[in-house]
Formats: sequence, C-alpha cells, structure tokens
Amino acid sequence: MTGAHDHASLIVQGRDRPGIVAAVTAVLAGFGANIVSLDQYSDDPQGGAFFQRSVFRLDHLAAVLPEVEKELGRVLADGFELDFRLRDLSVPQRVAIFASKADHCLMDLLWRHRRGEMPISVAMVISNHSDTAAEVRSFGVPFFHVPSSGPDKSAAEAEHLRLLQGNVDFIVLARYMQILSGDFITRAAVPIINIHHSFLPSFIGAGPYTKAKERGVKLIGATAHYVTENLDEGPIIEQDVVRATHADTVADLQRRGADVERTVLARAVRWHSEDRVLRHGNHTIVFA
Repeated sequence: MTGAHDHASLIVQGRDRPGIVAAVTAVLAGFGANIVSLDQYSDDPQGGAFFQRSVFRLDHLAAVLPEVEKELGRVLADGFELDFRLRDLSVPQRVAIFASKADHCLMDLLWRHRRGEMPISVAMVISNHSDTAAEVRSFGVPFFHVPSSGPDKSAAEAEHLRLLQGNVDFIVLARYMQILSGDFITRAAVPIINIHHSFLPSFIGAGPYTKAKERGVKLIGATAHYVTENLDEGPIIEQDVVRATHADTVADLQRRGADVERTVLARAVRWHSEDRVLRHGNHTIVFA
C-alpha cells in the first residue's frame, strides 16, 4: 500500500483523551477519504500518551492535501493539542547512506531498493573509504568519498553537511565506523538510523566476534536505533537474534552476524520510510 498513488499517511500523537479517533475519522470522511489502515496505541487511557498511524486514499490527493492539513490542524492541534504529520506516500523519502569498508548492509539496502522493496530514493552514498565506489555507482547512485580520520573530524563533517543540505529526509549509517559529533547530529536536522551488533555493552571496541567466541556466546544479534548524542543509546527501532553454538568459528559468527544486521537494518529503514515508527522519549512505538 505504501507508495500507492493518492495514498497518504497520517501520524497523530499527544495526550490521550476521548474523541481523538472520532475526530480524525470525521475530518478524513469530510474530504471523502477512505481509511485503508488504522493502528493506535495508548500507554494509559486516562491521560497517557496516545499514538495513531492511519493510511487513507483520497482522489486528487496532491491538490487537496494542503486543505486536509489545514483542517487537521484546526481540529487536532487547536482542539486536542495533538501533534500530527501528514505525508503523500507516493513521494518516497530521500535517504543518504553512510558506509565504511564493510559493505554487507550497504549493498543489501541498494539491492532491496532496486527490487522495489524499499519506498525510498537513495540520494547518495557517502563513505570514508573508496572501496565500494564502483559497485555503488553500478546502481545509478552518486558516491562521495569523504576521508575521515583522527580526532578532528570537523572538515569531514562540514563536507557531509554541504552534500546533505536540503537533499535528504533521513540518514542511514550502514556500518559507518565513525562517531558523529553532537554538532553534526544537530545541524543535519534529520533522523539518523544506525545498526550495530547487539553484544553491547559487552565486547566493546575492535574484534567483538573474537571476544564473543572466547566467551562462548549462544546468541548473536543486531540492533537498529536512532542516533543521539549518547553513543548507541538512542531509541531502538528493531532487534533480532540467531542461535550460535560452540562449534561456530569466529568467521561463522561474523557471517551470521552480518546476516542478521542486514535484515534488522532493512526492516528499520522500511518501517521508518513508511512512517511506522513513532518516537516517544527514548523509546519507540512501531506499527509494523
């Protein structure tokens, strides 16, 4: 359904109270819209936090959408003091993918996008290594090599911001092995999704799978989350695990870890691009 002509998503969140769903549906019905899906969640029906995702179809959507938004603002923002987001789903979100030498997550996203599995437009790939330049460009995607090394990454981040400015709706760190500064996160001003192994906070630093093998881990996992200034502590979007045994070598663990990283990141990117992920404090509500 996502990406279909004349379909829009509506995200509503704020303090729960009676009448919200009725108000939303009344506005949409008033414009002749047909609601094709509706998910909602309240963490406390007595004044707790309320979250809703709706997808609706409306003839001549692009022309009518500003009027729908104005009326929703009058009813929801003014009447219920709720925040809302309205988006034409036929317009894919623009994404920049950051990567380093490990290419499994990067190539998986590009492959899924080419197959039509991702409702996104890949605006560019940015990497601190040039190894994947030819492969990325074979997908018809612009590739930019921006070296980044040493403690002072201000020049690299300035170039990143120049490339990104006004060109993307969110960023994906597809195993980008550089730490982003708080200043960059603030100035980029778009959501940033990261993927990493789920051993954290154990096995920090280089060689996590070697350390995991030495400890005899029985589960290998991956976590996709939004990036905040607190390293690897942002709101979690998706996680998954696979079993491991004593017979698995370090290479086996790395291969299986790469597999789960690919699938977890792909889910997170797709759900975000379909407006299925609602942030609330340091956690998320995911209408998957």
